[in-house]
Amino acid sequence: MNRLMLLVFFAILLMPVIGVAQAPAEPQAAATPTAIPSAKIAWMNLDQVLFTCDEGKIKFAEVQAFVDEKNRENDRLRAELEKIRNQLSVQGSKLTDEARADLESQIEEKQVGLERFQQDTQKEIESRRLRATNYIGKRMQSVLEKLAKDKGIHAFLFFNSARDAWVDGSLNLSEDIVKYYNQMYPVAAAKPPAAAAPAKK
Repeated sequence: MNRLMLLVFFAILLMPVIGVAQAPAEPQAAATPTAIPSAKIAWMNLDQVLFTCDEGKIKFAEVQAFVDEKNRENDRLRAELEKIRNQLSVQGSKLTDEARADLESQIEEKQVGLERFQQDTQKEIESRRLRATNYIGKRMQSVLEKLAKDKGIHAFLFFNSARDAWVDGSLNLSEDIVKYYNQMYPVAAAKPPAAAAPAKK
């Protein structure tokens, strides 16, 4: 008896047993569908939360200070480049071939340096902004969990104008999130300057 025949033979032997096992003694009542609990959803404006919580103000102010510093450096490099360009434009016809070539070389060098500076600066700015966002975002998770527990919220959604045509203002809990964040992660007050030592007589 080959394997296929054995499988058929055992299937025939098991049919009465399975049939008996499946035959209900009496009709069963239809299963009652499980009720789906209603969910309470709230919205948050991510930019508002990031930039208005106390830590966010400090961290993004640091990023802005870096941006301002690099803008000043960019202006200085650009001014140096324009100065040499103007020199070549004004004195070009009076310069020797060697002097003209030297100015052109300086212009090219400073142009490349300026472009590289701008690219590196942009990458660094984006990196600093991302680090600040991630730092606050990680802490924000515990803030949302506590607020959700206190107010019975089941889910928070980021407000997205491309998706959300309109949201009731009472469902926007951004200000509450900021308050909870500041309470859970208070910013240490700046230490007052040390008092000057009394002059020795």
